[in-house]
Amino acid sequence: MVYITEDLVRRRSEHNDSEISSLEEVSLHQQDIERIQHLDRWCRDLRILYLQNNLIPRIENVGRLKKLEYLNLALNNIEVIENLEGCESLQKLDLTVNFVGRLSSVESLRHNVHLRELFLVGNPCTEFQGYRQYVVASLPQLKRLDGTEISRSERIAASQGLEEAKRRVWEQEKEYLTRRAREREEAQRKEAGEEKGNKDRKPGFDGRWYTDINNTAPALEENKESRDAEENAVNPDLDDARREKEFWETPCSFTPESRLEAHRHLEEKKKAKEKEKEKKPKAPRTLITAEGRVMNVNEPKLDFSLTEDEENNSIVLDLGVYRHMDTSLIDVDVQPTYARVTVKGKIFQMVLPAEVKPDSSTAQRSQTTGHLVLTMPRAEGEIKVTKSVPSPPRACPSRYSGSPEDHKRRAGVPECLEVDPSRRTALDLADIVPRRSANEGPLEASRMAPPPPPPPSRFSHGFVDDPDVPPLV
Repeated sequence: MVYITEDLVRRRSEHNDSEISSLEEVSLHQQDIERIQHLDRWCRDLRILYLQNNLIPRIENVGRLKKLEYLNLALNNIEVIENLEGCESLQKLDLTVNFVGRLSSVESLRHNVHLRELFLVGNPCTEFQGYRQYVVASLPQLKRLDGTEISRSERIAASQGLEEAKRRVWEQEKEYLTRRAREREEAQRKEAGEEKGNKDRKPGFDGRWYTDINNTAPALEENKESRDAEENAVNPDLDDARREKEFWETPCSFTPESRLEAHRHLEEKKKAKEKEKEKKPKAPRTLITAEGRVMNVNEPKLDFSLTEDEENNSIVLDLGVYRHMDTSLIDVDVQPTYARVTVKGKIFQMVLPAEVKPDSSTAQRSQTTGHLVLTMPRAEGEIKVTKSVPSPPRACPSRYSGSPEDHKRRAGVPECLEVDPSRRTALDLADIVPRRSANEGPLEASRMAPPPPPPPSRFSHGFVDDPDVPPLV
């Protein structure tokens, strides 16, 4: 059974800095609450109260909420409209999909003079003949009923036939209350029978108690039971699955008791699953193998990037941690060969490409993106990778020494490797014509080789030089 506690109200009042004394609006829906309590003492200034989709059977402990304007009690187990006379400012009441069968209890809302909207859709009373006419005539302050506006003509017609509508409604209400009493008794017997059956249940494959051991059943039925026993022995969950199917497929009337039964059944299944999870041991996390090999693990499934800062000779790990998560939920552990980050109990582990210095490593968090940046310097003795700059090529050696400009022009010539310059096979054009020194005399000139004869002319064959013939000009 869930109660309204102070801690629950404070957690639901985050928009008011968890202050409940000045709270004007609170939402307590889908909390499986079974009773309204404490709100009329803790939150006297409440204007809006949401209590839909709970297990509340009665409207109580709200009479002191003088400023309450909107009360939402949809999807609960309420059967009677009551205890709302003290809500002087109540303007809207939502009782959608409850079990209100006593339609005459609507007359208790006459004291709420500011009531403008009322929702009773999905209640048994809406099936009564003359339901709308009775409600419209009983509550003259209403403007809308079940989301439909009440016109002036409808109100006049309802007032004229109020006595007849009351008579029909009371008769149908009496029949409903009689039927409802039978349903309540049947639910009590069923609950008592289930409790007795649980106590007397024999521990067997089907949970039934067999008293007549000499009963002779047909062979087919015996074979069927034996097959069922074998199936249950092989698969113990088969019987539970059959019971679960029977529970949900067995037809039953929609009553507060059936709704509570379904809720408790779901709670039992939930608790059973939690117990199974607790009993079932979790598989151990393999972070480092028995051989000492470090594994890469990313349990929180975060984006990351691993880069190398060559200028600072360090390794940088950028981990995409959730932006709005508190830093106290992050634990960082840097080792020489790997880095481990624990985010809300989930481990992220990364093997580093080189050995680092854990003592000199730093962890920083971005204030804009929330990313965690680990800067890990490389350990001493690690080779620092630097960019190789190509050296300018050297020119081939030459016996001519030129100006610096000539050396710059020859810088683009590929480098040549020569062992002995005297063994060059290339032709030296500088030694084709012999040089004549300045102190060269007649003797040295005579010693020189005679000049080569002129090349023969193509007209010299059979030619006789006649002195009398003048030369050609």
